[in-house]
Amino acid sequence: MFEGQPQDQIDALMKRDPEFKQLYQRHRLLDKKVMDAELGVLPIDTNTLGQMKREKLVAKQRLLRIYDRDH
Repeated sequence: MFEGQPQDQIDALMKRDPEFKQLYQRHRLLDKKVMDAELGVLPIDTNTLGQMKREKLVAKQRLLRIYDRDH
């Protein structure tokens, strides 16, 4: 998600901001689950998949706001 940013900036922000760290870890987990579901590795129904995608998007939006506020 923060591919264009230096990893050391992301790491420093995770150390400074517990909310950012929690959201970052949650987003990564959801990203993996969504990818696994779309590949058929994780069998879940479409409603659950849609809910996970929405939660992932909300986490991403909050992460970006925190990152922008910090930089």
